[in-house]
Amino acid sequence: MALLAVNEALERLLDGAEPSESETVAIAEAAGRVLAEPLTARRTQPPFDASAMDGYAVRAQDVARLPVTLRVIGIAPAGKRFAGVVGPGEAVRIFTGAPVPEGADTVVIQEDTRKLDENTVEIVEAPAKGRHIRRRGLDFREGDALLDKGRLLDAAALSLAAAANYPALPVVKRPLLAIIATGDELMPPGSDTGPDQIIASNAYGVAAIAEAAGARVLDLGIAPDRRQAIAALVRRAVDEGADVLVTLGGASVGDHDLTHAVLTEQGMELDFWKIAMRPGKPLMFGRLGRTRFIGLPGNPVASLVCSYLFLKPLLARLGGRHYAPDTLRAKLGAPLPANDRRQDYIRATLQDGPEGLLATPFIVQDSSMLKVFANANALIVREPHSPAANAGDSCTVIRLR
Repeated sequence: MALLAVNEALERLLDGAEPSESETVAIAEAAGRVLAEPLTARRTQPPFDASAMDGYAVRAQDVARLPVTLRVIGIAPAGKRFAGVVGPGEAVRIFTGAPVPEGADTVVIQEDTRKLDENTVEIVEAPAKGRHIRRRGLDFREGDALLDKGRLLDAAALSLAAAANYPALPVVKRPLLAIIATGDELMPPGSDTGPDQIIASNAYGVAAIAEAAGARVLDLGIAPDRRQAIAALVRRAVDEGADVLVTLGGASVGDHDLTHAVLTEQGMELDFWKIAMRPGKPLMFGRLGRTRFIGLPGNPVASLVCSYLFLKPLLARLGGRHYAPDTLRAKLGAPLPANDRRQDYIRATLQDGPEGLLATPFIVQDSSMLKVFANANALIVREPHSPAANAGDSCTVIRLR
């Protein structure tokens, strides 16, 4: 199978990927979720003319000439309106959020008053008529459109929904990602490894990327290089309703790379295998019924780079989210050689320079080196067959953080 261009691979991977289910969750649990339906206001906010300040509710005509002394006929705290009517020469002590009493049309802030006794106040400064009053429906009215379908429920959206009297919200169901690591050489963190074994690290980084895209993660652990063991975990992923199944390793061409064979036996329809990119060439994609399958390379950096480029946008789309890589233009901080038919993703540091953003590649780019990747905050993108580039040349970068 010929190497597939990165952009074409992404298009094929995302083809038909749309959120399919929704659920209703308590508003206290809806942070970071995606709204599955548009919201309209269930009430008017504020539901009455409300005081915006602590002070005195008065008639504007009574404070046209200052100073003036008014008789205090009552009090209006928040949550309990004054039931009477403000008449000539009268005022009501009022607090922020309280309904403005009938007859009053202005609020004088308490700093512009002087209390003479319990029943008398002197007004020394007065605002224009209507000042310091939030009119009924100032924010929204019952039936108003508030939030669109697809809105990410952030702090502002959640507060608005709560104010509109929604105790629960319809949200897109978070896609489920199942992860299977493969390989006899792998042991979980904290293990006493044998002389020929290594610690399995890829699943944790892939899971973090998936969760940042809004997905739920089901880590099915490590499968040894045995067809039956891999097949059993694949069946479990499907039975659990995984929207996406990711395998780590086993996607190459060695005698012990069994993923392709096992998935084919399970009924996978292979879409593509091998991409013209570095790192990440042996990435595999197919469908197993409703479950989308991505076979990630075993090399840690290749696995993470492919997760950023392919897995994250897929999960975001399945979860109803908009996602695009943070792509920028920068200047090269060091020269780069010409590359071949593959698109390169070169680990680099991105920082402000005297002439704008400066992207400096790490000298060693081996796809097994996690320390370099942890210290990188960007990937320099080099198109296939790019000529050699000098320090200071313009380049495209994807910011990782």
